Amino acid sequence: MEALLHGWMGAQPLWLLLAIIVVFLVTLAKGADILVDQAVLLSTRWGVSPIVIGATIISLGTTLPEAAVSVAAALAGNPGLALGNAVGSIICDTGLILGLALLIGPIPLDKRIVNRQGWMQVGAVFLLIALCFPWLAPSLAFSTGSALPQWGGILLLVLLVVYLIWSVWFFRKLGPDPTVPLPEIESTGAAAAAITANPWWILLKLMLAIAVVVLSAQILIPAAQESAVRMNIPPSIIAATLVAFGTSLPELVTVISSVRKGQGGLALGNVIGADILNVLFVAGAAAAVTSGGLHAGPDFFKLLFPGMALLIIILRVAIMLSGKHLHRSTGFLLLGSYIIVTVLAFQY
Repeated sequence: MEALLHGWMGAQPLWLLLAIIVVFLVTLAKGADILVDQAVLLSTRWGVSPIVIGATIISLGTTLPEAAVSVAAALAGNPGLALGNAVGSIICDTGLILGLALLIGPIPLDKRIVNRQGWMQVGAVFLLIALCFPWLAPSLAFSTGSALPQWGGILLLVLLVVYLIWSVWFFRKLGPDPTVPLPEIESTGAAAAAITANPWWILLKLMLAIAVVVLSAQILIPAAQESAVRMNIPPSIIAATLVAFGTSLPELVTVISSVRKGQGGLALGNVIGADILNVLFVAGAAAAVTSGGLHAGPDFFKLLFPGMALLIIILRVAIMLSGKHLHRSTGFLLLGSYIIVTVLAFQY
């Protein structure tokens, strides 16, 4: 299906590609609006903070495009694309998407959740770098590169299962933070009918909204890739920038819609959860299906890994130094760092 879609896109004129992009950007936006509304309803019905829904259900759903692209690339014999997509998605989610969200408005912090999830985010990112680094011959990292081995991918998938089980246990034990009010839902009209609905029906509508967002993004990705190929951009750079941005579109529209609707906690949870899953799920699954693992060229160690680590550290330090909210200054710092990394990637 993906090959057919790419082939069809490649035969279309530029004006039609632009029209497709416009139409499915509208679909993405509408799907994201529905997704956020249902997530807020679900968090209210279950009595948990929206960040919990963002860090688990939504992040797992919106990470599916990255997993699909990376696994397909690995099976097709393009492991550099697979790893570049996972790393680039983390850079895009943390720098561009969260940075833009913070420019729109402040994001509330439930420190009990973001501290635990945040440290897991840091641990996952540095574990990925450690698994790729050639410890027996460090100089190879900057000359010929190294690889995320197949056993490393299997390890990440095992940790994914542990993470998901731990998340369910932790969030059920934690309960809502009394200092962070749950979303307020109007008690009249359609909202009143929705809030009295079966939570499993709300969950079903949430999953359908995620499917709309993900499928819309999947159609947009080939258009972006085709445009990049016509501009003669190298495949590894396409993976770490345009493909990563395309597969991160579900997170982008969800986060922007969340902040616009005053649900910044949902946005932050989605980004943190997506970063963790990009390592454990996306990179893990792609490496596990290839006997040779995922190749990490010198550009990963010279630019992409340092850029990814820098953004994660900036976010972690900002959360530690902030009070009850992340503010616009952090957004400028994250977005500025993302722009620098992206510009350097295109010049590499």
